[in-house]
Amino acid sequence: MNARFGLQSTLLVHLPNKHLSEMVRLRSVSCLPPAGLNKDHVQEQARNYISRIGEMQQKLYAGKKQAILVVLQGMDGSGKDSTTNSVFSKCSVAGIEVHNYKKPTEEEFSHDFLWRIHKNAPAKGKIGVFVRSHYEDILVQRVHKWIDEERVSTRIDAINAFENLLSDDNETIILKFYLHISKEEQKRQLTERIDDPEKRWKHNDEDWKERKLWPEYMDAYEDMINRSEIEWTIVPADKHWYRDYVVARKVCEAMEKLHLKYPEVDIKIKT
Repeated sequence: MNARFGLQSTLLVHLPNKHLSEMVRLRSVSCLPPAGLNKDHVQEQARNYISRIGEMQQKLYAGKKQAILVVLQGMDGSGKDSTTNSVFSKCSVAGIEVHNYKKPTEEEFSHDFLWRIHKNAPAKGKIGVFVRSHYEDILVQRVHKWIDEERVSTRIDAINAFENLLSDDNETIILKFYLHISKEEQKRQLTERIDDPEKRWKHNDEDWKERKLWPEYMDAYEDMINRSEIEWTIVPADKHWYRDYVVARKVCEAMEKLHLKYPEVDIKIKT
């Protein structure tokens, strides 16, 4: 039982691990919340976590001893932007940086694939959020066969080394979330972007083309998760209220473990 928020352990999402005998199989992981949850209760707990994240973020920013990197990956329509807006809604804009990685620019293409990523890694005291990330280069490019499997393996090794560097050398806490949306729910989300005038600006014909490659993407995501050295949290994303709760809880619990405090300041000026 979590004394602060009164949460039962049964609400925890499945966490993959790195043992080869327990490889993650995405097709066997539900995209829906566990049965029997009280939606209002879960939303209340999520609000508590989000408020607590905002409180701790102030101490993180003031102390400048650790950094936090949140990576959000998922198919189009899985709610990466919405999750970011919700979970970090109580954070000060001074202490959080959000980077949304789209198709590389000509300049970015002229460098190694991690060049555009590394320069955006959060400094100590900051929370960095990657909406899509360095993993795009072993997902999109792999699915479309723009790179071969040897290059995929080389890049996976580079990603693991890069994340370990941030973790070990810069005291960066890395939290990675795969927003696990079903193909049926994705269709509903993409259709809504056509039917709802207020969401029509989000529509992109390319999203429908990528959808045709769903099996290939599932294979690529599955391999990405299983070959990562820093674990992923698989987030059932068909219901946004549960998706936001899972991410908020994981972030909050990670920050609680840091035992953040405001730094002591020696004030010499007397009134």
